Amino acid sequence: MPIQVSKIQALCFDVDGTLSDTDDLYAEKLLRWLPKFLFRDARHSARRLVMWLEAPGNALLGYADRFGLDDEMIAVINWLARHRKPSSHQFLLVPGVDDLLKQLHGRYPMAVVSARDERGTLRFLERFNLVQYFDAIVTGLSAEHTKPYPDPILLAAQKMNVLPEHCLMIGDTTVDIRAGKSAGAQTVGVLCGFGEEAELSRFGADEILDSTPQLAQLLARR
Repeated sequence: MPIQVSKIQALCFDVDGTLSDTDDLYAEKLLRWLPKFLFRDARHSARRLVMWLEAPGNALLGYADRFGLDDEMIAVINWLARHRKPSSHQFLLVPGVDDLLKQLHGRYPMAVVSARDERGTLRFLERFNLVQYFDAIVTGLSAEHTKPYPDPILLAAQKMNVLPEHCLMIGDTTVDIRAGKSAGAQTVGVLCGFGEEAELSRFGADEILDSTPQLAQLLARR
């Protein structure tokens, strides 16, 4: 179903693969070691592997979607959030995200809705001076259940003082799409992170964009 832009009153953004990008230089180094004959697209696989290493929660939740292991996998994610040591490797911004957030700031209340732990989420946002744009920051342990349950989006909507059905959830995985749908929000899938177009469509993304900054054109459809 096409996005109903007129209904959107607030925006919820995932972090890994949506606001933050993997380091392509690191992926290039890994590419040299991957046996090309084992991968249909070795460059894409190297990039996905870097993202998996940096954000194992997103990858594990994606497998949970495929095999119906939500509860079991979320228990693992919560354990990782509490015990995983901070990574020394730094993510980058998805190109154009800073300009997008500047453009949208003041037009919509905005929230971060991430499966990352609070420390890692804030470290990323503070590094790029993005905290100023967000009215709410919801992380992996903020709500009783994390994505793909609706709890984090319901909490973000409450913090932004809007109804969940007036939120737009923007994320790169089926986990983000499921969480948004379960909360009654509209959803946008982006292809600059973990997700593939076919699977995002299968889980009901209302719109799919090549990259997060294209959201500006979508929201201009009024």
